[in-house]
Amino acid sequence: MTQIRSTAVPALLAALVLPLAVSAAVLKTDVAHSKVSATFKQMNVPVEAQFKKFSATIDYDAAKPEAAKATVQIDTASLDVGDAQMNDEVAKKDWFNSAQYPKATFTSTSIKPAGAGKLTVAGKLTIKGRTADVTFPLSVKTEGARQIFEGQLPIKRLTYAIGEGEWKDTSMVADDVVIKFRVAADK
Repeated sequence: MTQIRSTAVPALLAALVLPLAVSAAVLKTDVAHSKVSATFKQMNVPVEAQFKKFSATIDYDAAKPEAAKATVQIDTASLDVGDAQMNDEVAKKDWFNSAQYPKATFTSTSIKPAGAGKLTVAGKLTIKGRTADVTFPLSVKTEGARQIFEGQLPIKRLTYAIGEGEWKDTSMVADDVVIKFRVAADK
């Protein structure tokens, strides 16, 4: 198993988790070249926010991708939407409720080959104590000695009660959120 710690970039709301996979030998995340982001629309304007902290435990062998496992945790209070007041707001009960649910977690249940440099990842995403099954494509490539894992995970924020009370209204903040991630890992 490989323990990976990283700081990440852009992501909001349903933010959550970003599923990752890395190489067979012990890998170390290159923090400067890794990021996690989520894009959503607020009043129909695209917004991208950042999670500053996440950690991942990944066991991946390119020769046996179906035996791979990944667990990713995101510190929900590390969300940076570019404004200190808004950062405080999204950590509150109606949004991430970071005091009670400090982590969003993804745990893979299967990782399957999907063509050259491609994998299909399935797993469980938990945010605010609510868990849903998710599936997304993941690309894997080598850049020098680094493995690069990139993907996007579309989710619905209301599935995870992100935006309660008056914030359930999707005319202000859309229900659709896309979590994007890029993890660079050295062998």
